[in-house]
Amino acid sequence: MSRIHDVVILGSGPAGYTAAIYSARANLQPLMLVGPQPGGQLTITTEVENYPGFPEGIQGPELMQHFRDQAARFGTEIVEATVESVDFSKRPFTLRTDQGEFLAKTVIVSTGASARLLGIPSEKKFFGFGVSACATCDGFFFKGKRVMVVGGGDTALEEANFLARFCTEVVIVHRRDQMRASKIMQDRSLANPKIRFILNATVDEVVGDESPLKVTGVRLRDTKTGAVSQHAIDGIFVAIGHQPNTAFLKGQLPLDEKEYVIVEPGSSRTKVPGVFAAGDVADPTYRQAVWAAGSGCQAAIDAERWLEAQAHGG
Repeated sequence: MSRIHDVVILGSGPAGYTAAIYSARANLQPLMLVGPQPGGQLTITTEVENYPGFPEGIQGPELMQHFRDQAARFGTEIVEATVESVDFSKRPFTLRTDQGEFLAKTVIVSTGASARLLGIPSEKKFFGFGVSACATCDGFFFKGKRVMVVGGGDTALEEANFLARFCTEVVIVHRRDQMRASKIMQDRSLANPKIRFILNATVDEVVGDESPLKVTGVRLRDTKTGAVSQHAIDGIFVAIGHQPNTAFLKGQLPLDEKEYVIVEPGSSRTKVPGVFAAGDVADPTYRQAVWAAGSGCQAAIDAERWLEAQAHGG
């Protein structure tokens, strides 16, 4: 018989690791299935300046290594496995992964969210050849080049400011006439002489060379007039939001219209007793590392209390 774990944590971002730290310190011997991107989105982030305790800032991958080391120190079992499907219809819960099945009394879902893409054929064709969804991963390859960032939120402006460190020009394209980003990020971007804005525009097509495959430009469509204009560009960074990583949960947990896990207000509890959710997978609003970490703590405490109630016949 497979071992039945008290707590299994799905995902390994700030929420998952914090849940692991709290669960391990409660002597619940948590098992963490780290998923396809160990450490979550912070592993593709450079300078993290808004996480408390690091007044000079810290690199994203370094911060996540600290999280991992701390979780391991208290006895978290960390397994490199990606969950493919779950069965929450009976107990113990069954988690099917690319490394076999695992059984759990409680599950904390902290699988995060992934970057959304434009969904046009030319984007797919040139992805990795001038089209990217991660400035911190690929920005270095565009040193001395002219690039475009698509999006109007904090992420888009953060990526633009990062790219401006080594690109000659960064053009931010947004489909509306106003940005969604916070005022501080807008002010910072407007003050950067390397950054300019094209508003009321969407990407119609990415254009480039065939051999070797590389981006040379983009066609933009004016959202008010419909006019199409072509712009010479060396790289395009897509920063238009995120998709929660919940495909494997459909039919097992209630999801909202954007496919985020629904939790009870003021808690991490889902509609399935014994299953909890933390971090970006249940957060369409804030999507911040510090919030995710706090919700991971909440999920661990909720799971611990639920297990205790079950042990006492609650």
